[in-house]
Amino acid sequence: PTTILMAPTERIKCLMQIQEASAKGPPKYKGMLDCAGQVLRQGGIRSLFKGSFATLLRDGPGSIAWFGVYELSKREFRRMQGVEASELSPLAVLTAGGLGGVACWSVAIPADVLKSRYQTAPEGRYRGLYHVFQDLIAKEGAGALFTGIRPAMIRAFPANAACFFGMEMSKELLGYVMD
Repeated sequence: PTTILMAPTERIKCLMQIQEASAKGPPKYKGMLDCAGQVLRQGGIRSLFKGSFATLLRDGPGSIAWFGVYELSKREFRRMQGVEASELSPLAVLTAGGLGGVACWSVAIPADVLKSRYQTAPEGRYRGLYHVFQDLIAKEGAGALFTGIRPAMIRAFPANAACFFGMEMSKELLGYVMD
């Protein structure tokens, strides 16, 4: 369901990122709204949603890995510490969150690479996502599906540790306030 919101923002983000990376001459887009406006004028609403299926392919399995590893890790830490969920140590919550993030991006990065290439390619370059895959494998090999995995992993652990820790603290605070 969130793909309907994520896909257009992902497309704009990717276009803005490649603009920053190339930096040849004046920027094509003045900002996110300008980018969205140009995409809409050039290709219509459909162009804004280019890569929606790829976003779903990334987010579906990634979310399963994210929440699944987080919950399994918490369960194992509870067993190891011999405590209830509410008594789990902050370090255990942080570690479970970090592991969830690493699991998410381990699964999601190939689909993210394909999505980004598809969303940033000039119109007509690819017939679809499978064509992106074929082109990537033929020209760069299977390893190219994991382009960017190092920075994703470096960011995944601390970012998701903090995310899940914040969620657990919020749940605890809201439970305390609501009681």
